[in-house]
Amino acid sequence: MRKLGTVLLFVCLLTGCSGKSKEIQRAMDLRAQLLRAQEVSFDADITADYGDKRYVFSLNCVSDDLGNLGFTVTAPETIAGITGHVSKGEGKLTFDAVALEFDTMADDQVTPVTAPWIFLTTLRSGYLTAAGEEGDLLRLSIDDSYEEDALHMDIWLNAENVPVRGEILYDDRRILSLDVKNFAIS
Repeated sequence: MRKLGTVLLFVCLLTGCSGKSKEIQRAMDLRAQLLRAQEVSFDADITADYGDKRYVFSLNCVSDDLGNLGFTVTAPETIAGITGHVSKGEGKLTFDAVALEFDTMADDQVTPVTAPWIFLTTLRSGYLTAAGEEGDLLRLSIDDSYEEDALHMDIWLNAENVPVRGEILYDDRRILSLDVKNFAIS
């Protein structure tokens, strides 16, 4: 009889763990929206932290249903108007007598202008490792792959389930942060 009670308790605990939390469900709802979307647009204020130097700039971003992302630099004024395109495995900058030059980060995996593409790609298909309330925001922790050198993202959603901030971490150090505004899914 004691063994039967132990088995029943174990089964109850397992079924309790299999239910989705409301936080995880919100993350999955956003992912489903993004995967159905024809277009996602947003503005991002990006900070790239190299340890010994920091770069701050702003982009207007538009992504299509295939995950390709186009952007236009909006600030600072000295580089405003530069446009670019990022898709899996390639990126392109277009400019007229002005160039953006950033060193690569995270063992040559990223550059600062790829941050919005990484942000969206990770939201669409990354491995969700945790979700929990942090004040008025929902904080998602997502890895971009199962590889040992995976980039880790923390993304905060507001009460309307809209991303408002993201941080890209590598080797437990924040290398890129994004303040997200005007996030729209269509």
